[in-house]
Amino acid sequence: MTSFARRAERVQPSAIREFLALAGTPGITSFAGGYPDASLFPMDELRGIYDALLTAGDGSALQYTASEGLPALRALVAERLTADGMPCTADDVLITQGGQQGLDLVAKLFVDAGDVIVTERPTFLGALIAFNPCEPQYRSVPMDDGGMDVDALEEVLRTTERVKIVYTVPDFQNPTGRTMSLARRRRLVELAEEYDVVVLEDSPYRELRYEGERLPTIKSLDTTGRVIHLGSFSKILAPGLRLGWALAEPEVREKLALLKLAADTQNGTLNMRAAAAYLAQFDVEAHIAGMLPTYRHQRDLMLETMAQHFPAGITWTRAEGGLFTWVTFPEGLDLAAFQRDVLIPRAGVIVVPGAPFFSEAPEAHHARMSYSGVPDERMVAGVRAMGALLTEALA
Repeated sequence: MTSFARRAERVQPSAIREFLALAGTPGITSFAGGYPDASLFPMDELRGIYDALLTAGDGSALQYTASEGLPALRALVAERLTADGMPCTADDVLITQGGQQGLDLVAKLFVDAGDVIVTERPTFLGALIAFNPCEPQYRSVPMDDGGMDVDALEEVLRTTERVKIVYTVPDFQNPTGRTMSLARRRRLVELAEEYDVVVLEDSPYRELRYEGERLPTIKSLDTTGRVIHLGSFSKILAPGLRLGWALAEPEVREKLALLKLAADTQNGTLNMRAAAAYLAQFDVEAHIAGMLPTYRHQRDLMLETMAQHFPAGITWTRAEGGLFTWVTFPEGLDLAAFQRDVLIPRAGVIVVPGAPFFSEAPEAHHARMSYSGVPDERMVAGVRAMGALLTEALA
């Protein structure tokens, strides 16, 4: 067989997919997926919308449309982004196959082999999967409860050549759940200007804030077009729609659209028509507000149960929104091995070990745990069982 292209060497299986394959197995309790709670999808409204689209007497909902995305949907997305402090029109918006395609397109546009992408430490595994085929080098910047350490970022930018992108998930970060402070958002924009780099703001969880103060997007602080903002309908409507968006200055948006045209021509017209109809006919803000108490309850229940049953020496983050907590164990505990040898066979519980979330120098003593969509009784039983096995392992 002809040899694969060099970029294929960087295409590796996702650690999350490996564990999610077990999630549907009877007897398994999964805290691994970043899935929104399916009970919160607006099923009745979407059923009515699809029925109307497919029985209206014409086939336009199944026809080709613009590669940039259905114009009506782009206009409605632009309205929401404008209301969120990012003034724009439909011409500034590109509809993507979820937020994930935005990551892929931005990397293809800006990154040559050997260029540097700066990430948070840890960072979203899906972003690394999207970036890796472009053969970048990585530098990572530590985080604390205020998000990315911008002083450490400044040092990286000052001492590192060929930095093209600073990648951040500023709102309820995947995997840690942390949120970047307003002061650090402002400083990040200043540093991007000073060192001539692009900021890629990935914000699929932004709408899922259930406590604390809503902060401006990084894009809203951008005055020179250096920030590309990605968002998604996956957490506010349904991930199966595979609808997201990229907001960028005109030259960048146009080139992203050409890359998308080469990749897939367009998103599915039917799903774009459905999303546009939902935004036009229903109050999406009320729908989002209705979801938040469920996620707040699920977070509180998981963290309270961990506090009761996890042994001393283990810490975790308390997110003000989103779907995740980041758990840190004593350094001697390898979570991947513990899960494989103990947690799955003896408790039927799966989490995502933390090592794959590091773009460099992975650390094995962390895990990402999602509290979304797990029934209360099952969540309590799973966390309690995990705590008992951790107590035994660490004794």
